[in-house]
Amino acid sequence: MFGKKDKRFEEKSVQHYQYGLIMVLVDHTTGVNYMHTWAPQGVSLTPLLDENGEVVIEKNS
Repeated sequence: MFGKKDKRFEEKSVQHYQYGLIMVLVDHTTGVNYMHTWAPQGVSLTPLLDENGEVVIEKNS
C-alpha cells in the first residue's frame, strides 16, 4: 500500500509527560492532525481540535 519512501504519518511534536508521552501526528494523506497519548494505564488517539472545536488540518501535507 505504501512504499518505503512514503510515510503516511509523521511525528510533528513529542513531549514527555510524567510517565507517558504526548505526540502530535500528521496524516499526510488527509492533512488531519491527531493527538496520541501513551501512558502505563493505556493509549488514546483523537483528532486535534482548534479553539473553535474544528479538526486541525494542514493545507500543505
